[in-house]
Amino acid sequence: MRPPPWLGPGTLGRDLALAGASLAGGLVLYGLGNQPQLSGDPMGPDPAFLPPLVAVCVAVGLRRVATRASLALGTVALAVDFALGVSLATLLVYTQVLYDACVFGSARTWRRLLRITVALSVLGAVGGVLWLGRWQGVGVAAPIVLAGVLPVVTGISVRQYRDQAAAERARAEQTARLAELDRRQAVSAERARMARELHDVIANHLSAVAIHATAALSVPGLDRSQVESALRVIRENSVQGLAEMRQMIGLLRGPADGGTGEDATEEATRARLSEVAAVVDRARTAGLRVDVRWQGEPRPLPVEVDLAAYRIVQESLTNALKHGAGEAQLTLAYEPAAVVIGVANPLRDGLAATAGAGAGLIGMRERVALLAGRFTAGPRDGRWHVRAELPTGVLAGEQVT
Repeated sequence: MRPPPWLGPGTLGRDLALAGASLAGGLVLYGLGNQPQLSGDPMGPDPAFLPPLVAVCVAVGLRRVATRASLALGTVALAVDFALGVSLATLLVYTQVLYDACVFGSARTWRRLLRITVALSVLGAVGGVLWLGRWQGVGVAAPIVLAGVLPVVTGISVRQYRDQAAAERARAEQTARLAELDRRQAVSAERARMARELHDVIANHLSAVAIHATAALSVPGLDRSQVESALRVIRENSVQGLAEMRQMIGLLRGPADGGTGEDATEEATRARLSEVAAVVDRARTAGLRVDVRWQGEPRPLPVEVDLAAYRIVQESLTNALKHGAGEAQLTLAYEPAAVVIGVANPLRDGLAATAGAGAGLIGMRERVALLAGRFTAGPRDGRWHVRAELPTGVLAGEQVT
């Protein structure tokens, strides 16, 4: 059975209930025999022992709301009870007051109580030996240890366990918050990666489609062959863009969602720098004159470098087609420990370039940064230059696995 809410943990009702139970138990002990119960030489009438009992029970009720006042009231009540002859009921309830002072009081309080009770126990042992004249006199300290040191030590132990539990809860909450932050960062990073991949996959195809569609609509008097050429470029880029987007979606879905798992991953990352000729052909078909220069001996590259180089070439030629003057120079250099991509195209004058959001440059820069490479892009001498240096991690002639 659950207690009512007013008797729940940490409530004043529970403290008052404990005080009432202590008073009831003390009255039972009072009714079992004459006062005092620990001494046969009372200093006052039996009813005189009841006020100290009531006072120490009130101290129990104040244990949480006023710990210092509770300890002071209980100590005064015990002193009065000792002056009357020491009753068992008041002494037992006072052990609860000591325990509560250590559990709910400040650290300074329990340290002082521990020192005081230990000192009183030592004094009792020494005084007992001197009084009786033999070592068995140390037994005088036994009641002080049982009624003073033991409740204090027990309260300190409970307090330490409680503080440790609170620290563990705080640590668990902090760990949960950090885990949530990590999850959000992982989601943000994954969204950025997906956006970059989708942009790189279809942006150049849609740019070619937009440029040729705009030309077909804006130039009057096109003959049938010119219209068919523009439509052919639009169709080829549309089909290629859809195919690459399907591959990327298959990779993102994964096996659990009906994707093809490792096959989808291999298919989506199959683009290689050695296949850049297809990108150049599409750019030329779209109307961009591309001059390709190879330097060094082509060699197998790590998968992440190969894919990044392919995407950088693809995005650079797309930007040259959208914003340039119709021609571009592509340089691919295989260095001993890196592959260097350079694209330069004259800037367009007069006609406004197709508007862009700058996501392509951001994506290229992020790809190079992930591979610990170097990337520069900007105008120089009337031309737009892009240069990406991707470390391969191996020297020329070594086998890539």
